[in-house]
Parts: sequence; structure tokens; C-alpha cells
Amino acid sequence: MKSSYELAMERLSKTAPVTKLSAGQKKQIAEIEMKSKAKLAERELALKDEIRKAANAGEGEKVEQLQQQLMHERKTLQAELEAKKADVHRHAK
Repeated sequence: MKSSYELAMERLSKTAPVTKLSAGQKKQIAEIEMKSKAKLAERELALKDEIRKAANAGEGEKVEQLQQQLMHERKTLQAELEAKKADVHRHAK
């Protein structure tokens, strides 16, 4: 008798089959992730420095604005990463 997990995995594989990635595609995804992490780290460093300067200057509104910008950039970079990875997966079929 199959567990509920096994049954769910069977149903999932019917609706969205798992694609096998080649070594080159795995390497491509790893490079995409590495570049995305580097870009995010660069932006975080720059914005956190600006946030610190604004906080030291007592500019609360600017601090809040910069924190919102940082959150927005994180989401944007994450969305770009997922789109690029999805593109690699699409070409794997």
C-alpha cells in the first residue's frame, strides 16, 4: 500500500513531469545563482551603508525609504533568478 506522500508525488509527476538536467545545465544554473547572489550582496552592501549613514544623520524617513528599496531589489533579483532558472528548465525538455 502506498503512502499519501507517494500518491501525491505520482499525481504531481503526471501534471508537472520532472525534467532531467544535463551536467551543463546544472552548471549553468549554478552560475546563474552565483551571479545573482553576488549582485544581491553588492546591492545590500551599498544600501546598508546608505541606511547606516541616514540613520546616523537622524533621517528616519530616508532610512525607511532605503529599507523599502532594499526589499524591492531583493524581490526583483529573486524573480529574475527564478525566471532564468525556469528558462534553463524549459530548454531541458
